[in-house]
Amino acid sequence: MTVSSDDLRQWMRQWASGVTLVTAHDGRGPHGMTVSSFTSLSLDPPLVMISLEQGARTHQMVREGGRFAVVMLTADQQDLAERFSGGVADSDPRFAGIPYHRSPGGAPIPDLRLAYLDCRVVDSHSAGTHTIFIGQVIGGESADSGAPLLYYNRGYRRIAGPE
Repeated sequence: MTVSSDDLRQWMRQWASGVTLVTAHDGRGPHGMTVSSFTSLSLDPPLVMISLEQGARTHQMVREGGRFAVVMLTADQQDLAERFSGGVADSDPRFAGIPYHRSPGGAPIPDLRLAYLDCRVVDSHSAGTHTIFIGQVIGGESADSGAPLLYYNRGYRRIAGPE
């Protein structure tokens, strides 16, 4: 059996995932993109993995700068997820009008979020059209409360019931 990209897309629609932004900063300013390909790899040392499309501006910034942040979005931030997934073109300033501060590692962090991880790239691997970046978590912060934004079967979702 030959598996096509359409087959894989259809099957992966059945996987629910949290919605994050991967952000970075360079001489042109802050930028980022919506990413669901994110996971924890190790607690000691603290490592995470992200996968970024090689043609994306954020990919270039992470590769060249060696730093990034993973920003976990709240259930009320669908508009931000859409903005960073193409609602604002990759070449345009996606942070325009969004209050943010910079992490100790230099990545832009929206003032409103569920949590963020400040990361330093320790390894990378080319994988098809993407690059897998392994980042050592050098800091972070989480909100006292809130529910995550989820993505499932081509739509944004919320956890049912109380937080």
